[in-house]
Formats: sequence, C-alpha cells, structure tokens
Amino acid sequence: VAANAGSGKTHVLVDRIARLLLSGSAPDRLMCLTFTRAAAAEMSTRLFKRLGEWTLLPDEALAAQLAEVTGEIATPDMMERARRLFAEALESPGGLRIQTIHAFCERLLKRFPLEAKVVPQFEVLDERATEQLLEEAKDAVLTRAALSDPDLADSIAALTEYAGEER
Repeated sequence: VAANAGSGKTHVLVDRIARLLLSGSAPDRLMCLTFTRAAAAEMSTRLFKRLGEWTLLPDEALAAQLAEVTGEIATPDMMERARRLFAEALESPGGLRIQTIHAFCERLLKRFPLEAKVVPQFEVLDERATEQLLEEAKDAVLTRAALSDPDLADSIAALTEYAGEER
C-alpha cells in the first residue's frame, strides 16, 4: 500500500490482516513489512488493539465490526473465530511478524549466512558505531598522509579543492 501520510494506509493494512486471520490464515504464516520501526509498531499496536477488543465486544457490536471489515454478514462461526484471534496471535509459535524491511533482511541473512556469503554471527552496526568507524578511518588516512605518504597528501589536497569539509 503506497499513499500519502495520514491517508489510512495502516488502517487498510490492519483490515487486510484481520480479514486474512478471519478467513483462517495462521498468524505465523503472515508477514507485514514496512519502512520504519514506528510504522511497524503502530501497525502492531492497532492490530492487537482490534483483536483484543473483539474478545470483549457484545455480539451486536462485534457483528457490525466484522461486517465492516469483511463486507459480509457475520456468522456465529466468524464471531467465534474473531473472539479467539487475539489469543491465537499471541500464542502462535512464530507470532505475527510485523517488522521493517531491514529487520526482515537481517533475519534472513542470519538464517542463511553461508548462502549470503556473510560471516555467521555478524552484527548490524547502529548509527553511532558507524559514525565512530568512519571517523577512525578518516583519522587513519589523514595521519598516514601527514606522516608517511606524500602522494596521498597531494591527492587529499586536490580533493579538498572540490569538496567541503563534510563531503
């Protein structure tokens, strides 16, 4: 689902997930991917809130919500399933996976490191660690240029004519 901010993407996705769960899809067979942690958390919060509400709603209110989500008249079986979905989603071995694309890729790489040609037990650097490593690399290059490599120093001097301090 692609649309502008505030246009209802999360609502549409939560409805879709709810419909899939109501139709019998196992929670651990569904995966929802989004770009940000905040969006993943919001989607998860809204979905679990809705499933939790369904466990306690009076029959008439539940039937109305199910009709709105599915576009069908709620049957007693559908209502019974809706009341069990919250517990099923919580107890499912793999759980409902609502995560970022980056988290999914990291999980895939950790599961198949040899096939992906990455070191098993690798770790993804956070922004702070990345910045620190970049600073250390810059310092090492500049130290080498200043102390022992005049060609490197000339190259850096040429580059600084075309780029600012932060580029």
